[in-house]
Amino acid sequence: MGGITARRVVLAGRPSGWPTLEDFRLEEFTPSPVLSGGLLLRVRYLSLDPYMRMRMDEHSAYAGSVGVGETMHGQAVAEVLRSEHPDYAEGDTVLAPAGWVSHAVSDGTGLRKLDPALAPVTTGLGVLGMPGFTAYAGLMVIGRPKPGETVVVSSASGPVGSVVGQLANIAGCRAVGIAGGPDKCRYLVEELGFDAAVDHRAPDFAKQLAAACPDGVDVYFENVGGAVWETVLPLFNRFARVALCGLIAQYNGVSQTEGDRLADTLRVMLTKNMTVRGFFNTEFVAEHYAEFLRVVSDGISGGRIKYREDVTEGLEQAPEAFLHMLSGRNLGKALVKVAE
Repeated sequence: MGGITARRVVLAGRPSGWPTLEDFRLEEFTPSPVLSGGLLLRVRYLSLDPYMRMRMDEHSAYAGSVGVGETMHGQAVAEVLRSEHPDYAEGDTVLAPAGWVSHAVSDGTGLRKLDPALAPVTTGLGVLGMPGFTAYAGLMVIGRPKPGETVVVSSASGPVGSVVGQLANIAGCRAVGIAGGPDKCRYLVEELGFDAAVDHRAPDFAKQLAAACPDGVDVYFENVGGAVWETVLPLFNRFARVALCGLIAQYNGVSQTEGDRLADTLRVMLTKNMTVRGFFNTEFVAEHYAEFLRVVSDGISGGRIKYREDVTEGLEQAPEAFLHMLSGRNLGKALVKVAE
């Protein structure tokens, strides 16, 4: 491979509760030869996402587990260094399921070309990629927002939640975001145009959320679960719709709080005639991805959809950046810049 020495971050051990830096290991390796129909990729940017925590467990319901000693999974923006594939040429920029690596060999499966002239390539990992499409599918397909309704989203300053709120505004709804800390709440209202934002760390969180939703909640986009879910629960209107995207509060195996009472949840769902739909964005790709790209691209070019990126330099910093993302210390899409 022309003497290339590549680097990768592997899962060194399965975490018990919150992951630590000791659960990861940085190592060197030599990429496999590029065979007929294959490509050699150099990773430029790596995406960090909450679902990766679930895949660190031995038994993961989310697309399978990462084996101990295996490379951490994930999407990346990469440059084609060498191509034996008819659809890709040297110098192309692609979205690839490369994982936490500096270089990767691909047979072309799961690759998608990115055009740097249309949008910054990093948007393929965020607002115009999996997080953005997750927001679009959950809100527009499951939530079905109608003008005048109230849409609430948890983890609202993240790459999924921030798009949910902005799409809700475009749909003529009242957008209410739940985030951690006053800085994130100001960002939601002052920069992204949310109608209201509530700090879930505030001692009067429940009172503030109720005040922000004077007409109740019609659509809820759930990213967190736990105590946040229980605070939203009394505010649901009849025929409310819930897009169940993630349960960050439970990802690390922490003990459930008194708020996690299944009986209360089921009672409200019954009496309010609610629809709660868990989903993975992949089930909607074939039917809705092209429309998503059109709607969100138009929103970005028209200034109605904005985004931020939280970029960490260096593949060796990926584990620490991942832990920061899980604890909510990033603002915007968490990325690792691996190479120019």
